[in-house]
Amino acid sequence: MNGWADALALAGIVLAGSTVQRMSGMGFALVAVPALVLLIGPTHGVALANCASGVISAVGLIDTWRQVRLAAMAPLVVAAACTVPAGTWALRHVPEPDLLTGMGLLVTVSVAVIASGVRVPALRGRGGAVTAGAASGFMNASAGVGGPAVSLYAVNAEWTVAEFVPNAQFYGVVVNALSLGAKGVPHLSTPVWALAGAGMAVGTLAGRVLAARVPERWARLTILLLALTGGLTTLVKGIGEW
Repeated sequence: MNGWADALALAGIVLAGSTVQRMSGMGFALVAVPALVLLIGPTHGVALANCASGVISAVGLIDTWRQVRLAAMAPLVVAAACTVPAGTWALRHVPEPDLLTGMGLLVTVSVAVIASGVRVPALRGRGGAVTAGAASGFMNASAGVGGPAVSLYAVNAEWTVAEFVPNAQFYGVVVNALSLGAKGVPHLSTPVWALAGAGMAVGTLAGRVLAARVPERWARLTILLLALTGGLTTLVKGIGEW
């Protein structure tokens, strides 16, 4: 971090990601990870995204925990727990240009898949849950973007938005706790943590207000455009450092 300008930029990124996540149940990482990675590096950027996503999911779960389908979520969670260590290893050992390129590709492809609304028969049933959870666990630990795989599973399972949000929040709490347990929290100064916390709080409140006022179609489009911009920027930077 190079002074207050970077710290304020970090708070703004966290605020934007928190707003998105509170509105839709997921999305913090898609919006915030590319910018956080460019600002504070892959290791700290992904870890901070795990922290923020987990906390926001926990806050959202306070009102929705009764709607969580534990039986349906168990295969996802168990599979994710098995692949988080591999994702952590990749984050620590893959060279930074390759990591940036890989993260940019993951985000960009995830946006394209979600936007297309593609149906994948292999992602249905218990086997689909295991596949989605395994992919999500690895992606969450290595790049902070575990949500798209779970979203794709939910689409193929034909969950409604009302069903998806509480289960996504439950999953977000668990998988981000697993990811942080494997690699630890990011090393940031106390003022930076305070600014990040403020951004998270404001974003969470804003997301709650906007969720009731912004049409789902427009909110979804905005999220995808922000995520695509960040993914492509990270991809270009990674390729440029080769």
